[in-house]
Amino acid sequence: MTRHLEVGQSAPEFSLTDATGKTYSKSDFVGRKVILYFYPKAATPGCTTEACDFRDNLASLSALGYQVLGVSPDDAEALQAFTESEQLTFPLLSDPGAEVAKAYGAFGEKTVNGNTFDGTLRSTFVIDESGNLSSVEYDVSAEGHVRRLREELEAA
Repeated sequence: MTRHLEVGQSAPEFSLTDATGKTYSKSDFVGRKVILYFYPKAATPGCTTEACDFRDNLASLSALGYQVLGVSPDDAEALQAFTESEQLTFPLLSDPGAEVAKAYGAFGEKTVNGNTFDGTLRSTFVIDESGNLSSVEYDVSAEGHVRRLREELEAA
């Protein structure tokens, strides 16, 4: 059973690298707000929809003070190709052993095309300036999620 996090809890630590080898850690964002979203696999239809939605809403999210970080088990090469092909303008981080996904409860059993297996679950976490979770969403739908999230953050 995957342990789910709750609003108000301290966000688990993370330290992951992007396609260029730059490391991003939770501690880098003290005093800043972060949207940390987990997605299963770069360049798949749902993950592309979600990443492009974040890209297309990045200016408004940035204006609200949020840094967007995408996390998947993909290697640096796959992340670089995905970033280039979709012209993504925010960091994608590699979590090859899914250790960070597991810490956030964003890893578990899923069924795709009738096959059941363990993998990264589409989930989104908003981390406030103090490093605590201000929003936690599991089993996120790729389509329409970013718009709804942006509207919630604008209203907050």
